[in-house]
Parts: sequence; C-alpha cells; structure tokens
Amino acid sequence: MTKKTLPLVKDTERLSGILKEIPAVPGVYLMKDESDRILYIGKSKKLRNRVRSYFRDSQNLSPRIAMMVQQVREIEFIATDTEAEALALEANLVKQHQPYFNVLLKDDKKYPYLCITWSEEYPRIFITRKRRAGNAKDRYYGPYVDTGALRSTLHLIKRIFPLRQRPQPLFKDRPCLNYDIGRCVGVCQGLISPEEYRKTIQKVAMIFQGRTQELIELLQPQMEQAAADLNFETAARIRDRIKGLESLSAGQKVSLPDDTVSRDAIALAADTQHACIQLFQIRAGQLVGRLGFMADIPSQPSPSNGGQELVEMGAILQRVLEEHYQNVEPVEIPSEILVQYELPETEILADWLSDRKGRKVAILTPLRQTKAELIDMVERNAEYELARMQKLSDRNSQAMQDLAEILDLPELPHRIEGYDISHIQGSDAVASRVVFIDGLPANQHYRHYKIKNPEIKSGHSDDFASLAEVIGRRFRNKKEEGRRKKEEGRRKEEESELNDFEEQEEVRGKEKEFSDLGGQEAISSFAAVDRIADKPDLIMIDGGKGQLSAVVAVLREMNLLEELRVVSLAKQREEIFLPGESLPLPTNSEQPGVQLLRRVRDEAHRFAIGFHRDKRSERMKRSRLDEIPGLGHHRQKQLLAHFRSIDYLRLATPAQLAEVPGIGPRLAQQIYDYFHP
Repeated sequence: MTKKTLPLVKDTERLSGILKEIPAVPGVYLMKDESDRILYIGKSKKLRNRVRSYFRDSQNLSPRIAMMVQQVREIEFIATDTEAEALALEANLVKQHQPYFNVLLKDDKKYPYLCITWSEEYPRIFITRKRRAGNAKDRYYGPYVDTGALRSTLHLIKRIFPLRQRPQPLFKDRPCLNYDIGRCVGVCQGLISPEEYRKTIQKVAMIFQGRTQELIELLQPQMEQAAADLNFETAARIRDRIKGLESLSAGQKVSLPDDTVSRDAIALAADTQHACIQLFQIRAGQLVGRLGFMADIPSQPSPSNGGQELVEMGAILQRVLEEHYQNVEPVEIPSEILVQYELPETEILADWLSDRKGRKVAILTPLRQTKAELIDMVERNAEYELARMQKLSDRNSQAMQDLAEILDLPELPHRIEGYDISHIQGSDAVASRVVFIDGLPANQHYRHYKIKNPEIKSGHSDDFASLAEVIGRRFRNKKEEGRRKKEEGRRKEEESELNDFEEQEEVRGKEKEFSDLGGQEAISSFAAVDRIADKPDLIMIDGGKGQLSAVVAVLREMNLLEELRVVSLAKQREEIFLPGESLPLPTNSEQPGVQLLRRVRDEAHRFAIGFHRDKRSERMKRSRLDEIPGLGHHRQKQLLAHFRSIDYLRLATPAQLAEVPGIGPRLAQQIYDYFHP
C-alpha cells in the first residue's frame, strides 16, 4: 500500500496539509474513500474546526462515524457566504449523492412508510418498510408509528377514491370486478388516461401530506357545481368522498389555542445508546400523523453535566428535523415546529425551512401552557416506545444467553440461520433460509432455493437430500472463494518485496471495528462487513435426527463441521438434537433459548411455504403444452382451436395432429410422444 492510498488517520503529514487548506468559513465538506466515493457530507459554520474534530484522539465519535473516518482518503469542501446557504447546499448534495454515512436515522424496518410510485405511468400506493430502495421519483411518507392506523387509512382511501386495487392485472383482456363496482377505473386495461389517474393520486397524496382539510375545501365547490349542473350522480360521489375524508380524522382533535396553524411537535426519549424520537403532525387542530425515528446516541451524556446532555439531545433533534424535511415537499413543511430541547442552530434551520416553504417557519421551545403540554405528550409517547424497544432487546438478549448455555456456545449466537423444506409429495420442492441477527429477523438476508435434484419430483420426496443440497449450495461457494483468495494472497505475498505489515494491521483493525459494531447496520454497510458477518454462529435445521445427519454429512465433506455449529429442532416435542447425539437435549419448550429457536423455525417454515405456494400457483397457471419443446404460443392456440380441449388433443393420433395448420409430421409425433410416454 502506497502512502497516497493510506487513510488520512494514518497519514498525519498529508492530513495536516489538507487541514491547512480548509478555511475557517461556513461551508460544506465531502469525505471520500479510496474509490473516490463520497462517504459523508456535512456542514459547518467553521469548516476547518469541524473537519479537524473528526481526527482528534480525544473526540468521542460514535461507532458509525468512527468506522467512516477509518476509510477517509480525501476531503473536499465548498465554501458558502452564510450558514443557511451551507445547510441548503448540504441538503441538495445529500439528496443527490445519498452517502451511506449521512443516515443518522436507522432504517431498520421498525416503522412502515407509505410509498407512491410516481416513477410509473399509473402510480401505485402501498405500504413498505424499505425507505431508500425505490426510484428517485417515488415519494415516501412516514415512518408511521401506528401500523394498524396506517393500514386502516389506506383501506378507507381505496374505498373513497377509485384506485388500482391489484399490483398485477387479474385478466388479460378485461377489467376485474373492482371496475364494475366502482372501486377501480380500469387501469389494467388503460380505460383511464395516465394524466387523469395522476390527478386522483395527487388528491390522495394531499391526505398523507396532512392537507385533508384543504382537499375537502377543494372538493366542496366541485360538488356544488355538479349539483348546479344537475349532475346529481357526480355530486353524490363527491359528497361521499367528503364524508369519508371527514371520518379519517374523526376523534383525533388536539386542544390548541390556534387551530388554523399547522404544527409539528417533536420530542425524544433516550438511554445510553439509542434515542427514540416521535414527531406529531397537527393540522387544523387535528393529529393527522405520528411518525417515529430511531437514532444512535453520538456519545454518552455525562450525568454531572446537564448542559452537555441538553446540547446533545438538541443536536439529535436538529439532525432528525433536517433529514425529515429534506425528504418532504415544501407544502408539507408546517408553519410552526415545537421542539423539546433548544436546537444548536435554530435560526439557520428556520431560515432554510422558510426559504423552502416560501413562508415564515417558526421553531419554538415551549416552556409553559398548552404547547408545553403537547411536547410533554409527545415525550411520553417516545418514552413508551423506548421502553417497548428496551423490553424487546432485553428479551432477545436473555434468549441468546439461554441458547448459548443450552448449546454450550463460546459466544452469543448473534447470527442464526434457519432452513426448511416445503413440497407436496415431492412436487414443487423448495427450501428457505431465514436469518436472525441479535434475535430479530433480518429480512434482507432471506433466501429462496429451488431444489434441483432430479430424483425429487412429484410422487418422490426426500427431505434429507433436499437439505443436503441446500446446505451444500449455501457454503460450498464460500469455502472455494476463501481458498481461492487465500491462494491469491499467498502468491502476491511471495511476489511482493514490500513490507505489508502496516496494511495487515489496518485490515485487522477494521475487522475488529466491524465485529464490535454488530447488528443490521454493520452487516449491510460494505462488502468487507459481509465477508465477516456472513458466517453464521448457529445453523438451525427444521427436523429431527435424520435431517440433521444429512446436513452434518455435507458439512463434514466440505471440512466445515468444525467451523459451523448446527442443530435441529423437531416439531412434535420441540426437541433440540446435536450432531452425533442420539437423545435430545434436556430442555423445556418454554425456555427463552428454545423459544428463540422456535421463532426461527416458524419463520423458515412460513417463508418456505410462501415460496412453494407461489411456485405451485405459477405451475398451475401454465398450460401442459408449454412443456413440449418447439410448441410456441401461436401453435398452442391453433391446436386448442382445432381440438377444443387438452383431453381431446391427448387422444388424437399423429396423423390427426398433423392436420392442424403449422403442425408438421415431426412436431405432431413429438406432441403424441409427450402425451403417450
């Protein structure tokens, strides 16, 4: 490794030169890695001081930022005239480049979002837990704390407005029943233009922007005009929509002195590691949305220094507000924002929001009367959510500790993989892999497998062979890849005359940081993390001694049995079997560790059954003629038009088949042989 490619934390001479070039003025700084990829974008009123703080030994950085600093090779900056300009520039650059380490808020699928796919010709509306995985044109609203209320709202909206009800058309040449009863406008058959449909979607978007009252005021004159034109059917339809919209916010009145002002109230509750943030959206005195966020505490607050704690809590609230309002449209920004703690840069944030909205936005820290009571209510909800999260975390920690004691593991099983097989008498055989990290499902690591063994078919099943195949496919490539990389490393080491001791120390340091981080955030960051975290601490097989023996045989063949810990969980008595043991472990089915294995087993079972049903449904939709080589869709239509059904076609002789236009003697014989093997 040459000196130019060293991280700046290890190249003090180059770091000192870069810091001298950075001026002490407002602006934005961009930190890049060795591939010139932007890792982090930040703002400051004094660029040099802010950038220098990342590289001080005394600086108490969060694990996320500490990991980022270890990868910084280059720092660029853009100077601005004012701090407000720096904030606006940072927002634009973050939206454009979306650096990984700019995500303060955890996107861990804890809370759902509502997505409107504006990137599609006919936009869809659905609930998702993947915030940053869509097209740049798509809009996300949330994250919503109350999932049940969100689903109820979406269900009611689909009854009020005629929207597409299915992700895929039910029929090829005609609309489904939803069109006949007025629930859909025939999107699947193009019975409405994209422009007209988008106007309906824009009205729906107003609801999730907190503009329900504005939408009602927009629909009211339309209803009156339709009635004046004697178009009573249209007037009645609009009247029903207005009543439905009014019922959305019924019973959600919040007592505030000025019901005409739109407000957001934000507060948090924190422990030594995490902060739970709640944001209440209040429009016209009504609570229209309750959003929830999770964030890491940058550094542990000192109990003896209450002022320092307030500064840190205010900084978290400010960063949450910045990230939240970067992803909303200007019309969604309220006129007043109530905050629990004083923000470090209240005026700068208020000016930036005012510029975006086009009207003055006030940020207040209420201390008494009604607004302070509202903040107290938001804070109580944040405390409830934090307590629920801590209880869940404690339950998972207790379960992992109990499981480690049951199985005599040297460390807690942070990553558990569960495998299951699903089929019906051998037909459509599939397998599933689910992954639990720190006791919680990590859906991004789930995998489906189609069983490729030709011996496993309809009428002949073999769960032992299926599990052996899946485990072999899961780990064989990893083993071969590891050997190949090891050989390449040995060859390079022999050819190189340089002393790479420093580089090895850097790799070891990174591995330690990654392993110390743990959790879903560390696993999904970079490929280096995947190589370390990909190895499971425990493999759970759904089954008894037979299934376990089949898996053990494969792992022994690949010389992985010593590296991987594998157990099986039998369904009937919830018994745990270990390799080489004829009797199950003496456990209680209600132990926390056994319950954790049961959750993994049930999730693997659910995931496998879902894939099996999809595959079986897909097979049943296909015609048997699809399996005949050389018989395309056009010739299939000609055969069915001639013989009227598959049964008559199956009884036909080769000569009768050859009478169909486009079916020659050779293809006719192939069709006959297929039905008469």
